[in-house]
Amino acid sequence: MDAFSPSGAPDTPSPARDDLALVLVGGGARAAYQVGFLGELIRRHPTARFPILVGTSAGAINATWLAARDGSLAGAIRDLVEHWRRQRVDRVFRVDSRSLAGLVARWGVRLLSGGATFAPQVRGLLDTAPLRASLHQRLRPNHNGEIAGIARNLAAGRLRALAISTSSYSTGQSVIWVQGADPVDWNRPYRRARRAAITVEHVMASAALPLFFPAVRLDDGWYGDGGIRMMAPCSAPVHLGARRILAVSNRHRAITREASRPVIHHYPPPAQIGGQLLNAMFLDDLDHDGLALQRLNSLIRFLPPDRRQGLHHVELVVIRPSEDLGRLSLKFEPQLPRAFRYLTRGLGSRETTSPDLLSLLMFQPDYIQRLLEIGAADAVAAGARLAALLAPEVGAARGHTEPDTARPARSP
Repeated sequence: MDAFSPSGAPDTPSPARDDLALVLVGGGARAAYQVGFLGELIRRHPTARFPILVGTSAGAINATWLAARDGSLAGAIRDLVEHWRRQRVDRVFRVDSRSLAGLVARWGVRLLSGGATFAPQVRGLLDTAPLRASLHQRLRPNHNGEIAGIARNLAAGRLRALAISTSSYSTGQSVIWVQGADPVDWNRPYRRARRAAITVEHVMASAALPLFFPAVRLDDGWYGDGGIRMMAPCSAPVHLGARRILAVSNRHRAITREASRPVIHHYPPPAQIGGQLLNAMFLDDLDHDGLALQRLNSLIRFLPPDRRQGLHHVELVVIRPSEDLGRLSLKFEPQLPRAFRYLTRGLGSRETTSPDLLSLLMFQPDYIQRLLEIGAADAVAAGARLAALLAPEVGAARGHTEPDTARPARSP
């Protein structure tokens, strides 16, 4: 991760501005990295505010947690860190032998049935009932299913908007569900916004990893993981009024010769092919978004105000892991529950040195703890960039006014 060295002492609190967005993209268990990063960020900036929260896939879980918080953002992040520290595979999906064997058997019958009417219904390779129960316990929805904490924070002015990305299996569109920030409606090719009171089901839909996690029914159809068609991750916050964006990715940028070496030397196993497909689907496009936004900012700078047609300069800082989280997961694979480990090895998770598919499902305490540590270290390394974004006046005084031009994001 490209970053300046921190100054050492905690930075001056952010000024009271309402245009800062936090964008958390998908990545399954890798989302623990985001939480480790936020934990260190809030330690250094204890009065920081993120009025606009945007989440995709597992990032939607983290964003919704923060949007529904009671009390300070610092307290909410500390609770979120502790929640991830206690996370285990069986708190996300069922991993007992009976459950896994039953799901595999139903899939087998379905595939061999030739579409016969007697074929069983299958809605995912894994049963995510534990995750739904955990979200209900933590987010405390009311009798209508709405997460009441979000409405409270909107009314109190602590939150301006929460946006959750999903993918419609009916239309192929990326659908962003927005609570707050009036008005919010927008329509673009293959993506659109919809007003909603966010519920646990919206979060479950956003995090529904294709094939592995079952799709979720929302209003007019079935929805899955928000990362499938998320081609412009910074579009939603810009539409919601953001002029400063902090985006936390879970994808390591392979820039070294070692990172570009082949991870297999034989016919690719299903785990390798599946990992590449998921990487293609969940490629967060922050690099392309950043380049487009950088160019747009340059054009705006040379236009007189009366010719800008409502366009504004938007500053973006993107944080990426300093380590390859896919490669790292292989080290912790032996500690997975036995039945689930047996299933993943059958897919070839041990036949590649970078099992990206496995890392998405690696809700192992030791792996998660390592991701929390990497995230915290990367927050320290990005200290100057974060200071300039969160407290622009402080950053200017220190001489750190440049945006993250190596990874800046696309205008809507």
